[in-house]
Amino acid sequence: MYFLYNIIVNSANVILKIVAIFNKKIHLFIEGRKDVFKKLENHFSVNDAVIWFHCASLGEFEQGRPIIEKTKSQYPNYKILVTFFSPSGYEIRKDYATADLVTYLPFDTKKNVKKFLEIVNPQLAIFVKYEFWPNLLKELQVKDVKTVLVSGIFRKNQSFFKSYGGWMKKSLKTFDHFFVQNQQSKDLLKEIGFENVTISGDTRFDRVYDITKQDNNLEFVKQFIDNKTTLIAGSTWPKDEELLVNYINTKAGANQKFIIAPHNIHGNEIEKLKRSVLKETVLYSEIDGEDLSTFQVLIIDTIGLLSKVYKHANIAYVGGGFGAGIHNLLEPATFGIPIIIGPNYHKFKEAKELIDGEACIVITNSSELNNELTMLFTNVNTRINKGNVARNYVLDNTGATFIIIDYIDKTIIKKK
Repeated sequence: MYFLYNIIVNSANVILKIVAIFNKKIHLFIEGRKDVFKKLENHFSVNDAVIWFHCASLGEFEQGRPIIEKTKSQYPNYKILVTFFSPSGYEIRKDYATADLVTYLPFDTKKNVKKFLEIVNPQLAIFVKYEFWPNLLKELQVKDVKTVLVSGIFRKNQSFFKSYGGWMKKSLKTFDHFFVQNQQSKDLLKEIGFENVTISGDTRFDRVYDITKQDNNLEFVKQFIDNKTTLIAGSTWPKDEELLVNYINTKAGANQKFIIAPHNIHGNEIEKLKRSVLKETVLYSEIDGEDLSTFQVLIIDTIGLLSKVYKHANIAYVGGGFGAGIHNLLEPATFGIPIIIGPNYHKFKEAKELIDGEACIVITNSSELNNELTMLFTNVNTRINKGNVARNYVLDNTGATFIIIDYIDKTIIKKK
């Protein structure tokens, strides 16, 4: 199977270079990897002690971030390398200051893997949630590099647990320890012979809780809100926006404010959204010199502000529930505000648990959204009670980072 896998990997590498001519994202994927080894050689030497974190994309980075930052503060003599597989993660976090270097993970060919590990020579490799590259894991085992998986999730349909997945199961033997999010993952690993597993929970809870301890004040948001009850709609897609705009245009009272932070911030889509709103609307890119208190709708047409904006809101609508799946619910939950989502949430454990606790409300159409927003805008006690449940849910699930760092400290760093 390794032979077949290597044929596929090398063929894919050639095919992707051709596809990159026509596809912007694949172009970034290929171009970004061209100077990886040069960057690595410029940042690391044979005398460096290196801890390496790998994240598939932005979501996994946010899960790994509290561990990265705790590691950097606790072990300042170690250099930190962060790698991404996806351009969507790398392009947003390539200037992340806590790491000594952020770069792409080279394609999983035998040649690339050997060269990568010879240059970096990590004392510890930490994979966040998933991404099991057979050649890379095999070489880590050959070089006896301590390797840990954090915030892991395993499901019965993965190849490790199938009759044909024996060769992938071998890749898991690379890991010194698995820190998983739930009992199901631990049980599945036990079924195939792995006992080196700890249920630590999800480090995302630590990450979003840490956000509340930062300075999240945004003066332009305060001026816009002007002491009025405010809804923040985060990571919205067109269907989410259609329902929200219908409420704004037909139901919203003068004492209600709305901030929309779309998932897609391309110029044409932002202008289309702005034109659809019949109330006074301003874009974030247009706020200079404006008296923001005179507007009822603010559209955030940039990235990086959403987690801070949640701090200022009274109600949250989290987008994606009418498409592939909802976005991050924990960011609004940590600030203690009730949440509304669309119907496609069943893959998300935190959504189910927040719904069970009545901190999160599911809507399926415009009428339901109108009713729920009317209730939340007019009932202060309901908002506060639901928000408290959301905040306590986050608080009750923090602590994964401490468990992982404690293991690293006792088992790996002190005994290297």
